Amino acid sequence: MSYIEKKYKNNIFEIFSELSEFEKDILNLLSHKSIAYGDKIAKLCALCNKKINLILSKYYPEIKDLDDKLNIKVYLKFYYDLIDKLTDLVRNIEQFQKLDENYYNTIIDFIINKEILINGKYRDICTKELTSFYDKETRTQIEKILIAKIENKNREFFSMGPLEEEIKKIARSYGAIDVSIKRASEEERKLMQDAYSLISYNITSEDNSECRHEIEERLKDFLESKAYSVILKPKMIITNAKLLPD
Repeated sequence: MSYIEKKYKNNIFEIFSELSEFEKDILNLLSHKSIAYGDKIAKLCALCNKKINLILSKYYPEIKDLDDKLNIKVYLKFYYDLIDKLTDLVRNIEQFQKLDENYYNTIIDFIINKEILINGKYRDICTKELTSFYDKETRTQIEKILIAKIENKNREFFSMGPLEEEIKKIARSYGAIDVSIKRASEEERKLMQDAYSLISYNITSEDNSECRHEIEERLKDFLESKAYSVILKPKMIITNAKLLPD
């Protein structure tokens, strides 16, 4: 193992240790089962997302050992799902202003059962994913797909899954803590005649104009790469893409 790989592996598990402390704070907030703590939960979710993005963008690509990759990947899977659950919680708090206690209990149970999930469900999933990826025949097929995409002269993003899911992933990866999609209203159609969808989002700091700009530009690039029209407004994107509303 190289010096860099060893160093980055240690950095990754240091971040996981920090996230364990976040989990305690999140459990404490969830235990109140009150919408009054929605903003605090959203901030912790954003911090968690930022830490995971650091691992993915800087450290994880340098890990070559398969056992290490597996041990890291199982934790990443857990945190992906935790971030999704917390994001949905914050969105529903904003939308409904009241939630059933069972909603909170589901997330509490998920966090409490972290080690069981990591050593069971997530380890099984990640083992299959890594085995599949490093299988020679499968890898060759993936490489062919990637080469075809690279050779494509348009700016199409390489995306997998529903368009709505990709939009939310992109927004979250650049700092959005909540992304919602709804049908465009008459007000939006005054700005874009064929407007169909309105994408809105929140960020942890309303004063962070750089973060807002990054989110909006990345979503604009993504949608335009799919040949959709886009109009940017503060904290929202108007588009003629026919997206499924939340």
